[in-house]
Amino acid sequence: MEYMTESADRTPAHILCCECGVPISPNPANICVACLRSKVDISQGIPKQVCVSFCKQCQRYFQPPGTWIQCALESRELLALCLKKIKGPLSKVRLVDAGFVWTEPHSKRLKVKLTIQKEVMNGAILQQVFVVDYVVQPQMCGDCHRVEAKDFWKAVVQVRQKTLHKKTFYYLEQLILKYGMHQNTLRIKEIHDGLDFYYSSKQHAQKMVEFLQCTVPCRHKASQRLISQDIHSNTYNYKSTFSVEIVPICKDNVVGLSPRLAQSLGNMNQICVCIRVTSAIHLIDPNTLQVADIDGSTFWSNPFNSLCHPKQLEEFIVMECSIVRDLKRSAGAGMISKKHMLGEVWVQKTSEMNTDKQYFCRTHLGHLLNPGDLVLGFDLANCNLNDEHVNKMNSDRVPDVVLIKKNYDRTKRQRRRNWKLKELARDRENMDTDDERQYQDFLEDLEEDEAIRKNVNIYRDSTIPVESDTDDEGAPRISLAEMLEDLHISQDATGEEARSSLKGGVLKVEV
Repeated sequence: MEYMTESADRTPAHILCCECGVPISPNPANICVACLRSKVDISQGIPKQVCVSFCKQCQRYFQPPGTWIQCALESRELLALCLKKIKGPLSKVRLVDAGFVWTEPHSKRLKVKLTIQKEVMNGAILQQVFVVDYVVQPQMCGDCHRVEAKDFWKAVVQVRQKTLHKKTFYYLEQLILKYGMHQNTLRIKEIHDGLDFYYSSKQHAQKMVEFLQCTVPCRHKASQRLISQDIHSNTYNYKSTFSVEIVPICKDNVVGLSPRLAQSLGNMNQICVCIRVTSAIHLIDPNTLQVADIDGSTFWSNPFNSLCHPKQLEEFIVMECSIVRDLKRSAGAGMISKKHMLGEVWVQKTSEMNTDKQYFCRTHLGHLLNPGDLVLGFDLANCNLNDEHVNKMNSDRVPDVVLIKKNYDRTKRQRRRNWKLKELARDRENMDTDDERQYQDFLEDLEEDEAIRKNVNIYRDSTIPVESDTDDEGAPRISLAEMLEDLHISQDATGEEARSSLKGGVLKVEV
């Protein structure tokens, strides 16, 4: 009985290693761990240095056979991509753990620590830890290569407007920048009457056309041209063209409506002023303050034209102005503008101050005008109106003068303008003084019209000192509350931010 108790309490016997003679616990190989590792390397065949392709332009990694994927540093997706690079040799062992070893983000190196197990001599299982070094090699992907070439494109969107002023295009440019619709373009080319947007895929061009249809009144046509074909695989290579035509009406245009369209808009007068062009054409009747919105489909069903060229604007001086309080409205009249006041004014051309010739008209600018103010308008009495709808009108219903907007000192407004806009990077054919004048007109429209301004990102210009929101002449200005700060993030700050966020954090994956 005592013999059995002693044998049960006895510790297991040790044996000597067959190689070095060190006492060890018994194992199937009868050899110590140090000697076993010196004889067997279970990581043999697994490469210790591997190359990974990385595109600097789009920040994507190449995943064979032909895929480029977006991966953050030390992310699960990047670890899976690194393990797939050694998937063949790694299939012969058992992967226990895998994780990143932190490296400098700009070192072009990725280090992955692997823990593997494998059965060796006589069923003994050996575990080993080692590091695989991945060298990040720059390689431009196919998409970025086409972008850099600038001559390769599969779809083009041709935006055109048959008008002499570019106010609508300047407004459209700001909308494109605000919503980032220019990011997928290969190239933007500016021509005389519009813009061309080039894309590497038809889907991006279709998305741009849908955006234009939502932001400006327009119509479009699509066509495609066969470039090449493969009759064996039944594949075809096309180049697509989308032609987008914006309505030929801009802000501050005087238009002549057809009798049918004027009646459908609430018995408006046929001669109206365009006060705004957004997703629709916004018109106002200067005789009654009646407003109406015309979308693209309505315009193309009942087209109308601008009566006067913007260069035909003349400067008038207000001699007398009175507000019309009680206005008789006809049956079926539409909405009345609450932002304007109807006024009856006597004006005289500044070029005819040596005469006593004056003009009487009604205007929607009654809330802005005072005797002695300068105002811009069109002289319809001395103008040759070549319009089919206006020529059929009774001459008594055609006003002598249509006032458009109050005139301020442009030089002073430019000097006090403490804000700026961003512009699209595009290829210009030529830039003349008329384009600069039209751009200044657009900037003044932003200051005067809050409805247009709310759709545009306006940035504060730190080079101009901050002054009051209204100058001595009463010219409208944009308040600081409506401006955005133009932020510039340096690359060093970005690197430090990324470095601090990527330190530590070892990701373990069990396969």
